[in-house]
Amino acid sequence: QVELVESGGGLVQAGGSLRLSCTASGSTFSIKAMVWFRQAPGKQREFVAGISAGGSTNYADSVKGRFTISRDNAKNTVYLQMNSLKPEDTAVYYCNIGTWPSPLPSSYPYWGQGTQVTVSS
Repeated sequence: QVELVESGGGLVQAGGSLRLSCTASGSTFSIKAMVWFRQAPGKQREFVAGISAGGSTNYADSVKGRFTISRDNAKNTVYLQMNSLKPEDTAVYYCNIGTWPSPLPSSYPYWGQGTQVTVSS
């Protein structure tokens, strides 16, 4: 079973930055895609960003130009650098691992606890 541990969340003012980290264990990290999702109160979990095993990236339109996903295979870790944060980015952020960076939450059977990001106006 895959274990996912997210960290790096916190409270930040609008316009600020945060860097999230996620470490995965129990899977062959280097040959897997990694993704970030988020879920705001009362809303469905939504895709934020994904990175393939080869390093190709894709982003939700709402975060393009502000967020950057990257990975360090030696550390089994994926990062999400979030700049120019907005109050609407407030959510619990989750990472996941899969064969390809699917944007569908139903593609992933296991989830970590997530990390809370709160952006104040």
